Amino acid sequence: MTLQKQLRLGAFMRPVGIHTAWWRYPGAFPDANSNFKHLKRFAQTLERGRFDAFFMADHLAVLNMPMAALRRSGTVASLDPLTLLPALAAVTDHIGLIATASTTYNEPYHIARKFASLDPISDGRAGWNLVTSGNPHEAMNFGLEEHVEHATRYRRAREFYDVVTGLWDSWADDAFIRDTESGIFFDPEKMHVLNHAGEFLTVRGPLNVARPVQGWPVIVQAGASEAGRQIAAETAEVIFSVSLTLAEAKSFYADVKSRMTAIGRDPDHLKVLPGALVVVGATMEEARAKKALLDSLVHEDSGLPNLSMRLGTDVSGFDLDGPLPEIPDSNASKSGRQKLVDLARDQTLTVRQLAQFVGGYGGYEIVGTPASIADRMQEWLDGEGCDGFNIMFPSVPSGLDDFVDLVVPELQRRGLFRREYEGKTLRENLGLPRPENRFFPTVR
Repeated sequence: MTLQKQLRLGAFMRPVGIHTAWWRYPGAFPDANSNFKHLKRFAQTLERGRFDAFFMADHLAVLNMPMAALRRSGTVASLDPLTLLPALAAVTDHIGLIATASTTYNEPYHIARKFASLDPISDGRAGWNLVTSGNPHEAMNFGLEEHVEHATRYRRAREFYDVVTGLWDSWADDAFIRDTESGIFFDPEKMHVLNHAGEFLTVRGPLNVARPVQGWPVIVQAGASEAGRQIAAETAEVIFSVSLTLAEAKSFYADVKSRMTAIGRDPDHLKVLPGALVVVGATMEEARAKKALLDSLVHEDSGLPNLSMRLGTDVSGFDLDGPLPEIPDSNASKSGRQKLVDLARDQTLTVRQLAQFVGGYGGYEIVGTPASIADRMQEWLDGEGCDGFNIMFPSVPSGLDDFVDLVVPELQRRGLFRREYEGKTLRENLGLPRPENRFFPTVR
């Protein structure tokens, strides 16, 4: 008998990419992404629902959009993930804690040390979302006049990954003897000095934190450009992807997993989780009414500026009721930009219609009853379009509670989702192996 594949579920918190009117929904917590009381409830509710991970997105700048749109955006401020997640570790026991940290505007020693600290604080539940930064205003917060070029960002990211993981391997797992009789605290033979000197980075090491509980915190990636897919195939263990159709999801899934096979990585050691905004109703009519109410709360100021930001070009001078013209190349996210261009072409959308779409959410949506939502998720899982989903909630707390209280039991009833956690660490719950220490391999 073939065992039923089970879904992996992450939850997206900071509302970047989530419906722009989430904070205006009746009963929502407008300060949900910056009030620790609400964030604590969020994480504990996810844990009650047996989610794999809480994912905290991040930007190192206020988003680069006109003030008319920015003043209506819930994305303008949020807590620093690597300050927040240790606090959440203290009030949870099982939920994975994934933080975004940029490889463009950070130094690898800082990142290695912070995540190597979060992992034991959380008893092995840390994950690092490796990003290259897409907001050009981040550069201006770090002494640069313009954003680092896209290909350069990815070359630096690949080297950055090598340095961070090398620093995590600075110590053998049994390096710290702490022998009170002899007075020897650690074995010098089990400490490795990295001495990395590369194209972008020069780092001596070793890290002054012991090897993480998981060996390495789980590596997460979210890029879908050619460069993003390749770095994911080489490094990632979880991908938060963006796909609007099952056909698109299957193509992405097959492409990244085949790249892994080509370089000798086991494709089962990567979990692909497309983002999905899920709106739950007792009936289909109720679910659609909730979504319509949410969409009605999007102000017209939000559409065009959001579209300009995501395309990397000012669309305010375009014919709003005409087709999307040719968009010049930019230094913004390549994959996100191309998805919108393709959507406009495939569905013959006017600029105004595309702006309305982006002004709300602009990604994959599942609107329905618990049963119909489970049907759609199962279709994507069985069709090899995903290994699970990165869930985005239309509002907090009601959208979160609806999913945990109504959809999770339906998924469990079908055998598609766990009833209890498999282990203590994020790796154990995701079914991922603990990485071998490259400098101190296990003797078998």
